[in-house]
Amino acid sequence: MTDNKNISSDTDPVKLVKYISSCGIASRRNSFDLIKIGKVSVNGTIISEPSYLVKQTDKITVNGDEVSPENFIYVMLNKPQDYACTNSDPHADKKAIDLINCPYRLFSAGRLDKDSEGLLIFTNDGNYADKLIHPRNCILKKYEVFTSDRIPESKLKELSVGIVDDGETLKAYDIKQISNKEYIFTLNEGKKREIRRMVRYSGTRVVRLTRISIGSLKLGNLKLGEWKYMTQHDIAKSLKIC
Repeated sequence: MTDNKNISSDTDPVKLVKYISSCGIASRRNSFDLIKIGKVSVNGTIISEPSYLVKQTDKITVNGDEVSPENFIYVMLNKPQDYACTNSDPHADKKAIDLINCPYRLFSAGRLDKDSEGLLIFTNDGNYADKLIHPRNCILKKYEVFTSDRIPESKLKELSVGIVDDGETLKAYDIKQISNKEYIFTLNEGKKREIRRMVRYSGTRVVRLTRISIGSLKLGNLKLGEWKYMTQHDIAKSLKIC
């Protein structure tokens, strides 16, 4: 945990999208969307330009609520199965955020589908979350995957080259076979249920899927359902590029 603020005591103006993402509202990408659809106002005027410059003294609201930069908080969780990566879905019986006893507003930096488990990072630092999520930053995520049947060698090669599923190109950065039905999938980009779709394409199905690392940050001995504040060393490891 750190006590640094994204917007310091500097009087220099900053872009509105950066300001909003520093307030723990959403990632930088989602903050951009909030501004574009007219949910953000500055001194009583709706601003739809993300690069609009604001100052510390400006009154900035999102959906009518005034916001200000928060302390940066970083948490790593070992998400169990059946927990959804959502803060607001009223239909989700179990939310991963509810496992974290933290007084700050946090959102997940990336997602794991409900049926998957493993390393999931929560933060209120939108810029950090954007670095983790965006494929251009080449931060690799590794997953331990158990399948119902062995994936043929020919299919493993196809998955590494890239396949098309539902109009999307799916591609593993690397796949290592550990045993007959155990694999380590490494991805640079996490599309919706990507590994499950690739495994299905290969003619088998996923029995268990666990994210074991982000960058060089490993899940380690963190037990299912447990969480901890990340150190500066943890944060730096999570941002290690390939």
